[in-house]
Amino acid sequence: MARGTDELVFVALGGLGEIGMNLGLYGFGPEDRRKWVMVDCGISFAGEEAPGVDIVLPDIRFIAEERRNLLGIVITHAHEDHIGALAKLWPHLQVPVYCTPFAAGLLETRRLSEPGAPKIPLKVIQQSTRLSLSPFEIEFIPVAHSIPEACALAIRTPLGTVLHTGDWKIDPTPFVGRPTDGVRLKEIGDEGVLAMVGDSTNALRDGISPSETEVANSLAELIANAPYRVAVTTFASNVARVRAVAEAAKKAGRELVVVGRAMDRVISVAGELGYLDDLPQILSSEVYEQLPRDKVVALLTGSQGEQRAAMARVAADTHPDISLSPGDRVIFSSRAIPGNEKPIGNIINNLIRRGVEVITDRDALVHVSGHPRRGELEQMYGWVRPQIVLPVHGEPLHLSAHRDFARKQGVKTILKAEDGEMVRFAPGDATVIDEVPVGRMYQDGDLLISAAERTIPERRKLAFAGVVSVGIALSDKGDLAGDLSIGTTGLPSMTIDGDEFEEVIGETVIDLLASLPKARKRDPDAVVNAVERAVRAEVQRKWGKKPICHVHVITI
Repeated sequence: MARGTDELVFVALGGLGEIGMNLGLYGFGPEDRRKWVMVDCGISFAGEEAPGVDIVLPDIRFIAEERRNLLGIVITHAHEDHIGALAKLWPHLQVPVYCTPFAAGLLETRRLSEPGAPKIPLKVIQQSTRLSLSPFEIEFIPVAHSIPEACALAIRTPLGTVLHTGDWKIDPTPFVGRPTDGVRLKEIGDEGVLAMVGDSTNALRDGISPSETEVANSLAELIANAPYRVAVTTFASNVARVRAVAEAAKKAGRELVVVGRAMDRVISVAGELGYLDDLPQILSSEVYEQLPRDKVVALLTGSQGEQRAAMARVAADTHPDISLSPGDRVIFSSRAIPGNEKPIGNIINNLIRRGVEVITDRDALVHVSGHPRRGELEQMYGWVRPQIVLPVHGEPLHLSAHRDFARKQGVKTILKAEDGEMVRFAPGDATVIDEVPVGRMYQDGDLLISAAERTIPERRKLAFAGVVSVGIALSDKGDLAGDLSIGTTGLPSMTIDGDEFEEVIGETVIDLLASLPKARKRDPDAVVNAVERAVRAEVQRKWGKKPICHVHVITI
């Protein structure tokens, strides 16, 4: 491509080859003068590979260095995997953020609840309107999803239109919010769509997802025929599900009690925007125990097994306000996010041990996905008819299935890319043309650290084999000048021979010191290295594992 030629490019800093941490960048212009628009800025959640870490964020050093050319951040919807990194990463970018009223309300409510959170300049955009960020013009198209005001984005440029689908499904009766605007999507398809960057989450599933209204009807039946208390746990952001439970409680003559800060925040914002109109007053958890067992429904956070959330505490019978008894009913109106199956299973087992009835999506229609199955994808392709498709929002298995599906729909060009690989949509053949720096950042306590740092690998070693600390005082001649100081963390108290580990370690150190030549004993660094090797070798012989070993030598 000739230098100075305008190009339309896309690169993901997160969300391409993984579920979560969505962050996409659209660029337009010559290579050395591109203007950028960021779409979404989300988090993912750490697993066992990062002990002590809850939240994972994308590494944005590439666009931070291009900040002067970043026109703004556009939000498709308010799920954490699309907005959760804004508070931490926006200070490095400091550009306007464009989002719908519901997303703006959640972002502002969270800021007010977190001391020190930055005040982000939020520019509220209504669905079905356009935003001009020259050379981009962006249209916010309503789509159904498991949260209000989700949008697909028609991104128009002088080189063509890209449809960024965001998270979506086809649901003619979404219970709360607007359905997917198929008429408008077909009109945009008639205008001509150069490329579609599309959701792949359910590309392996045939058919069409059931409607939120069907779930609402099922929940109403389960709540109406429950003999005693009902507790429902779901994603806090699913306002349609919140409304469905509230209406079901009203029809059954029950009071609704809401438990969990995240749920409180969402209900506050949804109420202000009119999504919860014409419902009875929602009560706080303090009144729960005062209500008759057959006259209450509790709506709780913690559907993904989060240990500090309400559902886990109720299951463990440690919640200060909410308790359950044999014969009560718990409904998991959700599906496990991959990686959360074990903590959710622990909660379910705790409830069943206590005689509580548990209903999940295996037992009844209590949850539907917010993402399109293959039947819905087929409708979208029929409306939009893109020339190029880049599957995103999925793991390699989902992306591969989406590529195969697009091929069967007759799409001319189907791209394969990963985080950091820059794709050129136009002019010329669509292909990967460059790579930019990408990575992961961990929110570790109050700090952001790079996944490339040694912190987390060292923590994994500590979790696997513990640590031994040895303190040694030596005279200037290299003789012991006092008792050894030995401490262990994470080691068993006894060896396989029945000896105490600290005694074994002490004997190992004394024997090692006795065997060292005098010249080496007068070299503290040589003593440290020799003791570390000897202690780790002896512990491995007695236990089968090599711990981390810290040796401190003081010369007197």
